[in-house]
Amino acid sequence: MFTLERTLRYVLLAGSLAALTPILAEQRDQQDAGQNLELGRAPTGEEVRAWDIDVAPDGAGLPEGAGSVEQGKMLFARKCAACHGEAGEGATADALVGGAGTLASKSAKRTIGSYWPYATTVFDYVRRAMPLDTPGSLTADEVYALSAWLLHANGIVGADAVMNARTLPAIRMPNRDGFVAGDMKPDFIAERCMRDCR
Repeated sequence: MFTLERTLRYVLLAGSLAALTPILAEQRDQQDAGQNLELGRAPTGEEVRAWDIDVAPDGAGLPEGAGSVEQGKMLFARKCAACHGEAGEGATADALVGGAGTLASKSAKRTIGSYWPYATTVFDYVRRAMPLDTPGSLTADEVYALSAWLLHANGIVGADAVMNARTLPAIRMPNRDGFVAGDMKPDFIAERCMRDCR
């Protein structure tokens, strides 16, 4: 049975909990956001620059350096062929070469030459993710050389091509117009059709 004293205790306890709830919620939110946990530290400017290596389609972000088709051919044989095949035809990893004209067919072959819209994407991806066992270990010159060879193997540049921050973004990829830029959602007003619906 509730007495007046017991009822007052419950009211005071409930009031105290109500007052503490916003404070506890704020502490939880700070912890969820990684604040006040005394873990880690803010990165230095040099550390941020080392990770800020994205390359835009227009070439913004490409580093200094250069590489030729011939240099890329030798590098590919040493560092890439075991997974991607001797000529980039694919092995344990995806094919990188071939597939021209297959995208509209039932046996579409998506490769650098048939599918990718920008040559700078080749550089960006190879620099970040390859070789699989040591990603990020290639120099800018090596990545330019591999990009040059891959573009040549796909029939996009000649055997004497040299890729650098000026020449690579100037390459027009065969499937450049195969992508739609921006928001692909249709513009429409959401209305319910109540008669003559189609």
